[in-house]
Amino acid sequence: METADLLKKVRKIEIKTRGLSRQIFSGEYHSAFKGRGMAFSEVREYTPGDDVRTIDWNVTARFNSPYVKVFEEERELSVVMLVDVSASGYFGTHSQYKKDLITELCAVVAFSASTNNDKIGVIFFSDKIEKFIPPKKGKSHVLRIIRELIDFKRRVKEQI
Repeated sequence: METADLLKKVRKIEIKTRGLSRQIFSGEYHSAFKGRGMAFSEVREYTPGDDVRTIDWNVTARFNSPYVKVFEEERELSVVMLVDVSASGYFGTHSQYKKDLITELCAVVAFSASTNNDKIGVIFFSDKIEKFIPPKKGKSHVLRIIRELIDFKRRVKEQI
């Protein structure tokens, strides 16, 4: 595929999926996160008003005064998409192959993750892993993933 055609197709998919991704999430995590985060941060002295459920009883017994555990809330996600790039992707009607639909769905997920400032990566597979793009943030990385989805050519082993 020629570079100009590829860029035109990437831009068309970006425009088409941008609205869909904005409908899914309209900003960075508007809902309140409930509960404690999963990453333990530190232990500090108890101050009035702290939740008594966070008291670290081992440290409290050692120092003979109450201490509480502090947790950091993990909000950043790493999204890794698994994309089937086998020959079955060329199944479908003349207007849209399965490969084209997969590209659009992945673009919606990628732009949604980018809108939420999450990392996005992709694994292309057939009967083996063909290519791995590690998770990163940013619009340029999302556009790279879409470009790879459109222009990916599977390596085929020669039969002897």
